[in-house]
Amino acid sequence: MSDFKGPIAVVQPAIHLIGLPTDQNSSFERGAALGPAAIREALWSDRGNLSTEAGLEIGVDIDLVDKGDLPLSDIDCAADDIHITAAIQLAMGSGAVPISLGGDHAVTYPLVAAIAAKHGPFSILHFDAHPDLYADFEGNPRSHASPFARIMEAGHAKRLVQIGIRTLNRHCREQAEHYGVEILPMANFTPTHIPVLEGPLYISIDLDGIDPSEAPGVAHPEPGGLTVREVLACLAKQDARIVGADIVELNPARDVNGVSAILAAKLVRELAALIHMNNQEKP
Repeated sequence: MSDFKGPIAVVQPAIHLIGLPTDQNSSFERGAALGPAAIREALWSDRGNLSTEAGLEIGVDIDLVDKGDLPLSDIDCAADDIHITAAIQLAMGSGAVPISLGGDHAVTYPLVAAIAAKHGPFSILHFDAHPDLYADFEGNPRSHASPFARIMEAGHAKRLVQIGIRTLNRHCREQAEHYGVEILPMANFTPTHIPVLEGPLYISIDLDGIDPSEAPGVAHPEPGGLTVREVLACLAKQDARIVGADIVELNPARDVNGVSAILAAKLVRELAALIHMNNQEKP
């Protein structure tokens, strides 16, 4: 008598899309609080469709649940951190993986802290023009220029790899050396340089890591950045289980014909596909 009981079902992770409309920790120029709404509008627009380059489709193959924007005050960072932490805990408690939409890059600290409270330290792959490692910036230790200093000093990352960096000053270089951050600068960059990171893995994408010719809608554009194709190639190399991701620093007021929002929406789809493929578990 055969013991065969039919094909083994594959459990697919749900993905929660969570908007974080805050830019209270931005420097120089605000506007990123409007980013989540712009990304969501582009994502669900009939201008495009919900397919991904892996051949998977949102709503058909991939369970992406749009949880809307959190009711952040955008004036009280500590109170907003509580909202963010609660939303991430709720997502993880339901078995979902959160993709968060900023907002400025300061939101990555409470996101990572909440996930690390459950999973322990994990690997982080960070796309950015800036290393965001200031001990504090303009007297603000929670500045959007400081989240990875807070993450590293708290011990939430077992490995931090930064891609696209092209604004590394002396202070941030010293901070990187102090915390053991691995920076792959844009000079002579190729996706072949990117390591395959051990899981669990968190992915943080600051849109100004991409060249402003492709992503103009950011407050701090820096020439000489990554192409979209290079970003996708770096993501495609990763095969570890993903515990969360964020896309931050879209400033719709600086966008041109919505192209940066459309790009961010594409990155949501591609991250969702990567989570779907990397996180499959057999019961």
